[in-house]
Amino acid sequence: MTTTALIMWLTSSIIVTGFTVYFFIKVLKTPDKGKEDFPPGP
Repeated sequence: MTTTALIMWLTSSIIVTGFTVYFFIKVLKTPDKGKEDFPPGP
């Protein structure tokens, strides 16, 4: 594997992992919805 390919692979892996961790933490930190947020059922 060439140096350029290794740098590109590491960069893309780090970016994808970073986005995944960021959005996973963002989802975990959102507050739960209360009952008033849901429309009444039939």
